[in-house]
Amino acid sequence: MGQKIRVLIVDDSATVRQTLAGILSSDPQIEVMGTAADPYAAVRRIAEEAPDVITLDVEMPRMDGITFLRKLMNQHPIPVVMCSSLVEDGSETLMQALEAGAVDVILKPRIDTRQSLLDAQVRICDTVKAAARARPRPSARPASATSIPHGTPLGRTRAPEPKLSADVMMPAPSGGAMARTTERVICIGASTGGTEALREVLEALPADSPGIVIVQHMPESFTAAFARRLDSLCEMTVREARDGDTVLRGQVLIAPGNRHMLLQRSGARYLVAVKEGPLVSRHRPSVDVLFRSAAHCAGGNAVGVIMTGMGDDGATGMREMQQAGAFTVAQDEESCVVFGMPKEAIARGGVDKVVGLSSIPREILRHDRS
Repeated sequence: MGQKIRVLIVDDSATVRQTLAGILSSDPQIEVMGTAADPYAAVRRIAEEAPDVITLDVEMPRMDGITFLRKLMNQHPIPVVMCSSLVEDGSETLMQALEAGAVDVILKPRIDTRQSLLDAQVRICDTVKAAARARPRPSARPASATSIPHGTPLGRTRAPEPKLSADVMMPAPSGGAMARTTERVICIGASTGGTEALREVLEALPADSPGIVIVQHMPESFTAAFARRLDSLCEMTVREARDGDTVLRGQVLIAPGNRHMLLQRSGARYLVAVKEGPLVSRHRPSVDVLFRSAAHCAGGNAVGVIMTGMGDDGATGMREMQQAGAFTVAQDEESCVVFGMPKEAIARGGVDKVVGLSSIPREILRHDRS
């Protein structure tokens, strides 16, 4: 198992600090090394001992979480997971956090019922373990005068990657792949580090690009704000998927948080189904669910892309896409924040080509109408 992942919890609420500490301490791979009520207290704790991962609130006294994040990323990058209640305005704020260098975001755990805490436990612990494997990158925006002490040593990332379930909702694809049509459908799966990687890919695509469907692991109520942000930056139209939406050229559909998204075919059209269901490969939405549905109904008309993220979600589905005639692409290790999902897909033989992040748009366009 190796050494435990040391986590510093930064939140102004004593109740949230206690709840998060209890959730994280329940995982044998995680150790809560300390808590802090604001960034200034966090700085003093980091100076004593650098954590492997920090969970960070957004709204705090004396200094907000995003300002602190920018300061930290510009001097001493440590993997940071933002923790927020994700109210509407806060969702937009968390987009700024991702731009500033946060590895991922999690919902603040609800403490009203035992079941709420149990539901939050798997995602929170998995997110922290994924963050421990991440390679944080400096903020793109310069920070003002910093309170982060120079010379603070960085902790090492040591968490072993957990074995995830290969269960899937869709049946295996039946015998012959569907005849090609004039349209492609691009299926993309991503997790840790994927929000900024997806932005880079989608910003590089023209307005008339083939229809794209995306599963990005993220909490419920966060995907709508994520889609709005991408829509404001990209030439393609980007929005959160709704059940029954048609996959259209020039449009990107993103699976809603806490809902699976499947590709379906109706005549010459591709549609998406948005459904409830159990966790698949420890996730909802699951990349495996999307990819396996694409293998089943699109065959060689699909292109599969698997990007940065921890675990093996998507590896089984990508192999089935390839076997059904789809062209499959994996992001390379150098450009991944976490080289987990692509690595597993490559190891299982389901990847036709491995490319850097900046080359993914070219691969998508190269196989449009080919």
